[in-house]
Amino acid sequence: MAELNQIYCKETNIVSREIVGEMILVPIRQNIGDLESIYTLNETAARTWELIDGQNTLSDINTRITNEYQVSQETALSDLLALIDQLEEAGAVIKVA
Repeated sequence: MAELNQIYCKETNIVSREIVGEMILVPIRQNIGDLESIYTLNETAARTWELIDGQNTLSDINTRITNEYQVSQETALSDLLALIDQLEEAGAVIKVA
């Protein structure tokens, strides 16, 4: 499980695009999109995706999400950690520090 002081960056084999208000993540392997592994992110998950930059800690991201979406820190943290676990499992992010 991820810890708040950890930093993540996006994996280079993931292409992301915003389409009709949703963020779409597509893994690219051998220059071909794996259409069976397309992921869609809701608004807060998409914002989290934007904040994953190899510099922000999970604590930084949690604070930003809490402030921007007026959600409790506990709810934001629970959602953030679940999302990071899913993104790691999908190979979309890697731990930097």
